[in-house]
Amino acid sequence: MRIRAALPAIAGAAVLTGTLLSSPAEAAGGVIVYHVWFDSPGSDNRSNASLNGEWVQIKNTSRSAISLKGWILKDTSSHKYVFKNIKIGAGKYMKVHTGKGTDTASNKYQGRGAYVWNNTSDTATLTKSTGSKVDSCSWTTRDPSDKYC
Repeated sequence: MRIRAALPAIAGAAVLTGTLLSSPAEAAGGVIVYHVWFDSPGSDNRSNASLNGEWVQIKNTSRSAISLKGWILKDTSSHKYVFKNIKIGAGKYMKVHTGKGTDTASNKYQGRGAYVWNNTSDTATLTKSTGSKVDSCSWTTRDPSDKYC
């Protein structure tokens, strides 16, 4: 009986403090890999539209803007995208597309002419400029064409 009585108090304290609800990614900087579309729709014909159909979306889960200057988004083969001197706003999302395009606050473009993210399995890893891992998302053939992380 004591254990049952103690559990609601512990759970209530966790809800109030957010201790058990915070993920490691949130503690590591507030930016997470949120959604990956690794298999662009249609045939893989290397057109710019097809290349931009594969992307990684990150999200700032914090209440403050975060500088991404020098941060790196990479796959398991070390194809790297280095973020320029930009910030991601509090609670905002940003997509990093594989192909060419004009950067905006919510869409960035790697400018590549070949696909980066493997359809069979891969991992999108986000690191700070210091090399410390912020977050990652992995998938396999069990995932249809995209994955929420």
